[in-house]
Amino acid sequence: MTSALVFLEGSASPQPLVNDLEACGVQVLAVLDAGSKLVQGVVRHAPDLVVGNVPQAGDALFETIQTLVSVAPCPVIVFTTDSDARHIERAVASGIHAWVVHGYGAQRLRPLMQLAQARFKREQALLEELRDVTTRFEERKAVERAKGILMSARQVSDEAAFEILRTASMHSNQRLGQVAQHIIQSAHFAEGVNRAGQLRMLSQRLVKHWLLRLAGVQAARHQTLQADSAQRIDANLALLGKNLSQPTFGDLLAQVVATWKALKKALKAEPALEQLAPINALAERLLQDADRLTASLESAGSVAPLRMLNMAGRQRMLSQRFAKAALLGVLEPGEPQRQHLADMEAARQAFEQGLAYLNGLPLSTPEIRRTLESAAQGWQEVVTGADHVRRPAGRDRLLRLEGLAAASESLLDDFEQLSAQYERSMQMLMG
Repeated sequence: MTSALVFLEGSASPQPLVNDLEACGVQVLAVLDAGSKLVQGVVRHAPDLVVGNVPQAGDALFETIQTLVSVAPCPVIVFTTDSDARHIERAVASGIHAWVVHGYGAQRLRPLMQLAQARFKREQALLEELRDVTTRFEERKAVERAKGILMSARQVSDEAAFEILRTASMHSNQRLGQVAQHIIQSAHFAEGVNRAGQLRMLSQRLVKHWLLRLAGVQAARHQTLQADSAQRIDANLALLGKNLSQPTFGDLLAQVVATWKALKKALKAEPALEQLAPINALAERLLQDADRLTASLESAGSVAPLRMLNMAGRQRMLSQRFAKAALLGVLEPGEPQRQHLADMEAARQAFEQGLAYLNGLPLSTPEIRRTLESAAQGWQEVVTGADHVRRPAGRDRLLRLEGLAAASESLLDDFEQLSAQYERSMQMLMG
């Protein structure tokens, strides 16, 4: 049996309409005395159609029907004495399927109900077709974008990138568009993790070059490298601000930006020993802020390989932190030296644990393995360089400091390369 919800406006009596509906085989679920209660009533009763008696229509009726269409669409018939052509247009536009002027006859109820239901059915079919076309169009755009990501990451042709997508689609039993969206999301979060992770490293690298300037080691060169680090932080923050969701990550990013502004201002002055402690404290705060953002991005990405990308990025930071602590131990003797030595040891242990983790990953490539081998050798050179700078000062002191700086930069290059390799690896993009 067809069910209906009746609503009335004005002083019309519901009984004739209710009686006529029941006489033609319709179950009247409820009668509402105002159109404003219509949406709530439809959601509650879920009728097959809605029938209204509205002598003169107003804005409230059309707005209510529009809300109904978006919340709980169903066939709608309205009986009225309103023959205003503008109201007829608004009735059709709002989602009313039969706007019946000058009342109704009992014998016409069933045909009008069938008309409204047929129009509603056709309307829903057209909307479904539109949704299908829109979905296929969006999926096609996603496939093209995913192909571009694969072509750039893997250096393959358009045809080869499409074949990768098609193979992944068959193996995962997902639509091509779903696989494409997964790759886009993975690439998005991988870039975010990599960029945010770079901020951690740059916080330590900045202070390293500042310390080398303080020590008088090739001051012009290290001023250039310090400026390069600052420019990279600005570029990364601009990109992250553009690409990250403000409601999700805005507070974390804002904290990084605020700390960076303070550190950037402090670094503009010429290096002096009394500035060392406040500058290092700001760099430590920037490291912590960037680490929180990176961890949140890794967690939000929900892709297991993001952990290996985060670990590779963390190795970059640890390489610079170890070198920075070694320099601090030389340039700030006395009581602080013990803390710097403890920081060196903590960074060394964390770095070697991270290196073991990356070497133990089952998913790798010959390119990644070669980079890890180079990084292991580079790490030994950094450790040796740190031992050398801790020897008693002599005529070769500046050479030893520069040797540590060069070794740490070379090791950093290895891990920058490794992070890029992980970011564009298939296990990262395919999750």
